[in-house]
Amino acid sequence: MAVKIKHVSLWRTNVQNRPGVLAATLEPLAHARTDLKVVICSIHPTRTRRATLEIYPGAGARAEIAARAAGFSRSPTPVLLVEGENRPGLAYAVANAIAWAGIDLRFLSAQVVGSRYSALLGFKTDQEARDTASLIRRVAAGRKIR
Repeated sequence: MAVKIKHVSLWRTNVQNRPGVLAATLEPLAHARTDLKVVICSIHPTRTRRATLEIYPGAGARAEIAARAAGFSRSPTPVLLVEGENRPGLAYAVANAIAWAGIDLRFLSAQVVGSRYSALLGFKTDQEARDTASLIRRVAAGRKIR
C-alpha cells in the first residue's frame, strides 16, 4: 500500500479568542493566494480567551513570506504529514509501532475522506520524526514491526 510521508513545518500564531478572529487571521493569506494545506484552531484549556492558530501553507519561499506577513511564526516542532489509502486497523497499527519504538508523540491529528487518510504527527525531535517515518512505511507495507 503506497504511503506518502513528508516532513513539514507548521506555522502558528496566538490570538484573542473572539468571533471572526479565524477569518481575520486567514484573510491576508487568502489575499496572497496562499493554498493552505492544513488549518488548526485550538482554544487554550486554562486560558479560554486565547487561541492558537496553526497552518501548513505549503513549501517554498512564497508560502513562508505570506505566513510571516500574516503574523505566523514557524513552529519548532518536527511534523510529519502522512497520506495514503485507509484500511481498518491502520491507526492502531501505526500507534502500536510508535509505542513499541518508545517514541512519544506531541500530537496526532488524522482524518479519512472517502478511502484516503491524512495525518499530522508531531514529535519532540527530528530523529523521532525520521524513525516514525520508517515505521509508518513498514506498517503501510504490511510488514511486522516487533
